[in-house]
Formats: sequence, structure tokens, C-alpha cells
Amino acid sequence: MNETRRNLLRASGSATVMALAASAGVFKSGQLHAADWNKAAFDTKNLQDTVKALGGSGATESKDIVITSPDIAENGAVVPVSVSSKLGKTESISILVEKNPNSLSAAFDIPGGTEPFVSTRVKMGQTSNVHALVKADGKYFYATKEIKVTLGGCGG
Repeated sequence: MNETRRNLLRASGSATVMALAASAGVFKSGQLHAADWNKAAFDTKNLQDTVKALGGSGATESKDIVITSPDIAENGAVVPVSVSSKLGKTESISILVEKNPNSLSAAFDIPGGTEPFVSTRVKMGQTSNVHALVKADGKYFYATKEIKVTLGGCGG
């Protein structure tokens, strides 16, 4: 079975289970996804405001956070970004794009006992610094990497 077919079957199976649970009255449609949504954090414009919206007071730069991405992205609509943390007790990893209209692009909770590593694709309108914001042991840390975009993904 090829990977695309496997992903399609997995997604359709999950959607079926969610629809059955919603129709049975287990939860209302949209209730499950909206429970942990931090709208204020996703509306922020810079790293400091995001830290405050997430409940912190400031962030310290750390070399224990590694951002893996291409130095030059040919298409800003789909820029692959991976973040790993060597900080003990990593609780969450967030990815921010400094020059996007809303800087917070993704936020992940890291359950205890799991590897603090995330990988996703972000949209970038132009060349910008990308920040990885990590909450570990109740404190915030960050690392920064510049990614050059040759073709903008936010209407450019």
C-alpha cells in the first residue's frame, strides 16, 4: 500500500469516528478542537508578546534548541521547519515567523516522556527570522534562524 493511500484511509477513518461521536452526542461539533486554542497567542506580532500571551514573562536564548530548515526556501508557501530541544523537562515547542502578519505559526505541547522534536511546514511571506520558542521546566527559551524566501507564500 502506498503512503498516500495509507494517509487517506487514516484520515477518512478518523473523520468517520469523529462524525459518529458527534452524532451520538458525545461532544458537539467543534468543541474538541477549540478547547485548547489560545487565540491571543496566535494574534501576537512578535516573540515577546507571544511569550506573554503564553503565560511567561521573558525568554532566554539557548544553544540547546536546534532549528533545522533550508537556508533558502524556493517557495514561501511550504517551508519545512523542524525543531528539537535538548532542554530537560521540555513542555512545549512553538514556531514563530518574525515578519508574518501574525508571528506564531505553530504550537505543540510535548507530553512528558516523549522526544522533544517537532516537524512541520510554515508559510512565509518574505525572508525572515524564524524563532523556536521552547517552554522547559516552566521557563521560556528561544533560538533563531534566518530563512531566505525567493518566492513569497503570503500573496507574494
